[in-house]
Amino acid sequence: MRRILLLSMMALFATGALFAQKSALRDAKRALGRDDFNEARTLIQQAAKHEETATDPETWKVMGDIGNKAFDNEHAKAVLGQGVNDKVMFDGLMESYLPYLKADSLSEIPDAKGRVKNRYRKDIASILRANYPFYINGGVYYSEQGDHKKAADFFEVYWNIPTLPLYDGQKDAFVLDSTYQTIKYYAIISAIQSKDNERALKMIERAVNEPFIENSTFEESGLYELMATEYLTMGDSANYQRSLELGATKFPSSNYFVTNLANIFIRGGDGDKAIKYLDQAIENDPANGCDLYSVKGALVAEKGDFIGAEAEYNKALETDPNCERALEHLARNFIIQAQNLKDVTTTLTNRQQQVENDKKIVDLYQLSLPLLEKLEKLLKERSATEREINNVLLLLRNVYYNLSVLGVDKSKELETVESQLDLE
Repeated sequence: MRRILLLSMMALFATGALFAQKSALRDAKRALGRDDFNEARTLIQQAAKHEETATDPETWKVMGDIGNKAFDNEHAKAVLGQGVNDKVMFDGLMESYLPYLKADSLSEIPDAKGRVKNRYRKDIASILRANYPFYINGGVYYSEQGDHKKAADFFEVYWNIPTLPLYDGQKDAFVLDSTYQTIKYYAIISAIQSKDNERALKMIERAVNEPFIENSTFEESGLYELMATEYLTMGDSANYQRSLELGATKFPSSNYFVTNLANIFIRGGDGDKAIKYLDQAIENDPANGCDLYSVKGALVAEKGDFIGAEAEYNKALETDPNCERALEHLARNFIIQAQNLKDVTTTLTNRQQQVENDKKIVDLYQLSLPLLEKLEKLLKERSATEREINNVLLLLRNVYYNLSVLGVDKSKELETVESQLDLE
């Protein structure tokens, strides 16, 4: 008898607890009806934390309704031209989103008979569709406030809503136009600005795996550029290179990928692969031949092919006769050859061969002179740094000195250069 009484009291207590939580749910709805948001939120949180009502879809539907009504009230003021609290409005909008999704997902759970009775989906789908455009406004608002994380939240919700299960089979529920694609970009940029690299990369990976919609804000290749930049920022060199290779394959006409890949292989000492990407970059952008041919020439010269390097430097000068990099590198190309031949000549015992070599050395030094003299003039005309000018003057000093030693009088020019270098 006593055991029966105890069990009855326990059942009564459990029923009372459930009743209390159901009462909290009803009271939250009443508080919402009075626009008493603080009370409504306090009560609904109680229901959401109790095991008996935490799995009740109505709990989460009411929680979503609280945020939605806070948004609606402020939005109504905006329509009427009254004072609006933007923060309250947009926070309410975001406050409604996740609870609505949870209410819908809980309602999709089959009952004991295997039936699904989702009595909230139609209402939730209607509300989210009506509120959909305002997630852009919320993102813009928080961007202007400098809270880039929240801005990313709003833009990402705008991105997510058309893909929700609520709209399965409803092809015309949303128009996925250029604005939709642009907001994806804003979501990614906002995540980057909030310094959340992992989140940004997840967004980028998602974006590149979805259909791209042409828009006036960014090109599809920009997504791969952002991906590469994020990996570079994180110090992940393997994935940085992988992203560049993906971009170069998908967008062969974009120099961002091929030039950066060339730089990777240059730093890694793989000149052949670097040249391959430089050739692609030149094909994409012949007008940028000054820099690209000059870099290619330097790589060819590293392999000891001075004739091939000279050809590349001349191509750079054909593109731009004032290409400073090509002028300097071509001059150095001649100087290095002269020095190499000079070193060989010092080991010779055949006087006739020495004389022939000296003539070739003089010719090589002479070929470098007009290039260096033109470069010096260009640098001074653009008021280059003292260091840049001195580098050229030192090369000129080297050439003037060696020519003078070999019987070509350049003493006057040598004196002038040394006075500029303050070597007296």
